[in-house]
Amino acid sequence: MSPSLSILSNKGIAIGVIGPGLLVEKIRDTIKAFPSFQPVFKVYQQREEVCHLAQELMDQAEVLLIAEYHAYREVKGNLDFRIPVHYIPLTGAGLIRSLYRLKKSLSVKKVSLDSLSKQLVEQSFADLDESDVQISYFDGSSHAPIEEIFQFHQNQFTEGGCDAVLTGIKSVSERLSDCNIPNEWVIPTQQDIIVSLERALLSTETRRNKESQIVVGIIHIDDLNRVMERLISEHEIQKLKLDIHRMLLDYVQCLDGHLTALGGDEYLFFTTRGIFERETRGYKSIPLLKDVKKEFGISLSMGMGFGKSANEAGTHARLALRQSRELGGHVCFIVREDRSVIGPVEMGPPMVYELAVTDTELLEKAEKAGMSAVYLNKLMVQVARQGKTDFTAQELASIIGVTLRSTHRILLQWMDAKLVEIVGVEKISTKGRPRQIYRLTFLENFYDQNMTPPE
Repeated sequence: MSPSLSILSNKGIAIGVIGPGLLVEKIRDTIKAFPSFQPVFKVYQQREEVCHLAQELMDQAEVLLIAEYHAYREVKGNLDFRIPVHYIPLTGAGLIRSLYRLKKSLSVKKVSLDSLSKQLVEQSFADLDESDVQISYFDGSSHAPIEEIFQFHQNQFTEGGCDAVLTGIKSVSERLSDCNIPNEWVIPTQQDIIVSLERALLSTETRRNKESQIVVGIIHIDDLNRVMERLISEHEIQKLKLDIHRMLLDYVQCLDGHLTALGGDEYLFFTTRGIFERETRGYKSIPLLKDVKKEFGISLSMGMGFGKSANEAGTHARLALRQSRELGGHVCFIVREDRSVIGPVEMGPPMVYELAVTDTELLEKAEKAGMSAVYLNKLMVQVARQGKTDFTAQELASIIGVTLRSTHRILLQWMDAKLVEIVGVEKISTKGRPRQIYRLTFLENFYDQNMTPPE
């Protein structure tokens, strides 16, 4: 393995993404939902650049994803790969979207088309009962030169009676536009990109090695004692515990896992990483949390730990659970081998950030200013979750769990240590003094490094 790949793999599975600018941006947005990937993006203007970019990425990535099929054929025909190479296939959904855009701007009775098979087009049209558009298909080689494809469309427009062109190749679309020939570039939908990313993930050696890795989960029932106080009899209390236990057993059974009660309000379970990823759709959803809340009115906090050993996974599960409880419960966090955190899982697209600040100088400075590790971690979770570093004293009091008076005293210490600064005033509609807004300047680098998509 090359040194560059080792560096990238510390954060996840290195994937090289090559494509035109628009498609790369779409992939950049979609890949945020795949925290296992550490992407490296390369944009090309001409298809001739693709082989050079692929060669450059071959030693940096564990898998390649090429956005356009013609570019993929170019690469596969000219380079020998030691890693898996994938492309994003066009489907009927992308075709229908492009056809709809065409028909919004002009009357379309006949179009010429490339990059999609006749069978796929006819099936898509049949599903939508679309029969008033005639298609002229490019029947040349799947790796025909761009000039040949362009000439076909130009001839169909000037001599074949076609009103417009549907093409799956960006450079062909640009040349047609230069000639004032109406056209639409057929691009993959977000679902097409998701499917391709899932295939790319499954093809990597790292992913295959991690498929059977044991992961540890800890479930904590939030405020169980408070809930039990509302119940009248011991019978109702025991019945509630049994019902919750049964629901947890059913969920862990879906994971092919093993559940054991730790006593009181906590449960421990084991499963494999591959099954957990599939059941959560890539760390996107844990229905157990909503099911328990809906059925019993009780929230759960869950922590999942990945590790190179069972001991490490268990330690990380406990750290993840602590993150979930500090956020108020009803969520799940995941701590991976490198101690980076994924979550909150139940609240939408997961974010990925570092669990701890490693800047020694900053840690010493924070410690001298009375900032404990607990406060620091709580602040980091909120910065990662909310995407901001500016807070009022009232917000900070809620985050770190102390009184407003104590928060003002702490803020003075932090300001003296140059960790925090006042950046504005919040106007409030009710009576009272305006609230000052404090910027956590010491966490600005953390935000920039962990929340900005990698280039």
